[in-house]
Amino acid sequence: MSQIIEIFKNITNIPRCSGTHKPFIDYIQKFAKEYEYLCLVDKTNNILCKKNNSKAKLSFQSHYDIVCLSENCVPEIIQEGDILKAKDSTLGSDNGIGCSYMLYLMSQNYDCEFLFTSDEEIGLIGTNNLDLDLQSKYMLNLDSEEESEICIGCAGGVDIFAENFNKQIIENKDKLELYEISITNLQGGHSGVDIDKNIPNAIKLLAKTIKECNGKLLDIYAGERINSIPANAKAIIATNQKPIASHVNMQIDKIDTVSEHLNIFDEKIVDFLYTFANGVRGYDKNLGVVLNSINLAKIETSIDSIKIELSARSMQNDELQRIKDETVVLLQNHNFEVKTDGKYPAWKPDINEFTNIVLEIYKKYNENASLEAIHAGLECAIFKDKFPNIKVASIGPTIKFPHSKKEQVSIESIENVFKVVKQIANKYV
Repeated sequence: MSQIIEIFKNITNIPRCSGTHKPFIDYIQKFAKEYEYLCLVDKTNNILCKKNNSKAKLSFQSHYDIVCLSENCVPEIIQEGDILKAKDSTLGSDNGIGCSYMLYLMSQNYDCEFLFTSDEEIGLIGTNNLDLDLQSKYMLNLDSEEESEICIGCAGGVDIFAENFNKQIIENKDKLELYEISITNLQGGHSGVDIDKNIPNAIKLLAKTIKECNGKLLDIYAGERINSIPANAKAIIATNQKPIASHVNMQIDKIDTVSEHLNIFDEKIVDFLYTFANGVRGYDKNLGVVLNSINLAKIETSIDSIKIELSARSMQNDELQRIKDETVVLLQNHNFEVKTDGKYPAWKPDINEFTNIVLEIYKKYNENASLEAIHAGLECAIFKDKFPNIKVASIGPTIKFPHSKKEQVSIESIENVFKVVKQIANKYV
């Protein structure tokens, strides 16, 4: 089993931030050649490995990109007993462990289809634009993050992009003073599975401090990824009231410059950030999962405007449409121009012969195994849309705090889940 961990450590050394493709593609092409697999790559950098004249009934699927909180990050793995984590970065176990399972199975000559998809973390780009044919009747996605849970349904989502162009140069008649307000190193986390964990949102905290001192907004930059709860934020404001920190991690520095004129952005921007109902919007008691949510993810100043990015999710497609429409109207009422993108469907929970077999096998190793749905976007939903007859389930080891510097995974959990993965592969080969 140490081979799985070694594979994971090897691929962690390969640059895999979203948008970076060639190093991993080169690695997979070499690996596939060594173990006599065809290696097909499409125009959006998805990779499909399979045997010549394959008779595969089962596809394994993982995305290979990782969330990087800094540009061109290559995680440095730290092992503390049973736990793997990274030094001052995300670990990339999401979805590097799934990729490692697949590579190990390839090294053991399994006649399955092995699909590595690109840029999942920035809008499921690879899967949405997949141009590779699958022949398998069944698919096991390896991107779930809770041992013993077999995912058979997930939230759909849509990304919302807003831009406000209103700004003006005003005379500083009131002798407003300048302050730089920053908040750093909050916990962060995944905007789907972690949205109900009361994790502080750096943008909301920053907006609270600005609003409560009647600050005028000159510059702002916050958030890391559209699917992450923002951990860092910074703004420059003008005010005649001393700002009060809204969190222990917030730093407020007075700028010793008195400006005769100020370049001020629309006050409605701060109003929106301050009043916006961020987080959980509804809970499904039957599924035991968040039904609707929205995350205020990023904001930044450009030359002529301020841009905001939000990510909405729902377990039901009609609810997703409603929360999207409401947010668009709200933004427009605060002088934003709005567009939406990156929409992916909800995956309606589906119990079938494949999910029952996965559950039966899983229970041999873990009596607590169960069929579940999660409030996060999985590529499974898109595969169900593209290949309506395919039967899909998703499993994976327990990954704590994905998309954050606290991300960690248990080696024991990796090993436990792989026993299940291997038995499922044996069932269909």
